[in-house]
Amino acid sequence: MRLGALLTFTKGDNPNDIVEQARRYEGEGYASIWAAHAMGRGLMLTDPFVALAAVAAVTEKVEIGTAILQLPLYNPTDIALKALSLQQLAGGRLVLGVGAGSTESDYIIHNVPFTDRFKLFEEKVDKINEIFRTGCVGEHGLSPWPSIRKGVPLFFGTWGKNVPRAALDFNGWIASGMHRTPEQCAAALDRYRQSNGQRAIVSTIQVNGDTDLGELAERLAGYRESGFDDAVVILQSGAPDPAVVRKLV
Repeated sequence: MRLGALLTFTKGDNPNDIVEQARRYEGEGYASIWAAHAMGRGLMLTDPFVALAAVAAVTEKVEIGTAILQLPLYNPTDIALKALSLQQLAGGRLVLGVGAGSTESDYIIHNVPFTDRFKLFEEKVDKINEIFRTGCVGEHGLSPWPSIRKGVPLFFGTWGKNVPRAALDFNGWIASGMHRTPEQCAAALDRYRQSNGQRAIVSTIQVNGDTDLGELAERLAGYRESGFDDAVVILQSGAPDPAVVRKLV
């Protein structure tokens, strides 16, 4: 099982914070670096495309991805263009994790009806898939460079009844390890594999100053034994050194 890291939320007082995190994680051998997407919750997060562009510019091998981009909030053509641009900049290392989201404040800020999020998600993911497949928006071409004409892998961040759909219609599945127990994640993973799902990631495993490293090691081992391909931690204030956490996997 590979170990990745979500970018820790910056306080905004160090313009080099994101690139320093990126260099550190890649240097310590983390396999992937991810950017979260949220707003209106009492703190500011760097736009994930901006954050990952900075990560891509100062790394060479590490995979980068969004976990999770709330797709209904945006114009699908704009997201496709940003994703294709970032894929080229990153040399093909980008994974686009998308979902409908679950927090109403994010929708209020964008003046998008929260109750319409699932319908909007379906409409917009279909449009993005079409753009990635054809390189066009209707009759008008985006003319993607040859190196990115295959588009960007789409991973579905979801839970419940939609987990099998992640296996059928997406390149992979991203589960949240923040609000679910390892046992719940393992049960959902069984349903995903039964639908012939491929890569499965458990993300947002919170690590802070109160985290017991022995318990964290057991938790990560449980994810590995249940069959997850990747685990993604977020090292919060007071968390152990990234090198220490990396050695647990």
